Amino acid sequence: MKLLTLNFLTCARKSCKSSPAAFPLHPQEAELERIEIDLNPPFITNILPRLEWEAVKTLAQELGLPNLPDETPDPATLLSDDGEPTQTLKDLHSLLMETGIESGKLVCGNCGHEYAVKEGIANFLLPSHLV
Repeated sequence: MKLLTLNFLTCARKSCKSSPAAFPLHPQEAELERIEIDLNPPFITNILPRLEWEAVKTLAQELGLPNLPDETPDPATLLSDDGEPTQTLKDLHSLLMETGIESGKLVCGNCGHEYAVKEGIANFLLPSHLV
């Protein structure tokens, strides 16, 4: 499960839908994997405005990954004047596209429910008493 995906997920419990604490889900006991893929600057610059930046920063801090800027980077500054990717672009690509959670759990900050992650796939099915 790529870390980018976590920026679009929230707790599945009905009681958490209106709580801001249900987002982002917090990885615990996470075993990370890194799969190198080609740098795609247009993808990163297009996805950047859609990201909840505070959630991305929180995720990176919780996993002990590189520190990110305090503010969302301006997509226009991710490439140098000669068209080469900046270090910020490379860091974002590595964090969002190449890093994934292989196993562990995702925990809701509101209700504390834990979603298991096995072989890179999170199980968001709830028991019937929590639906």
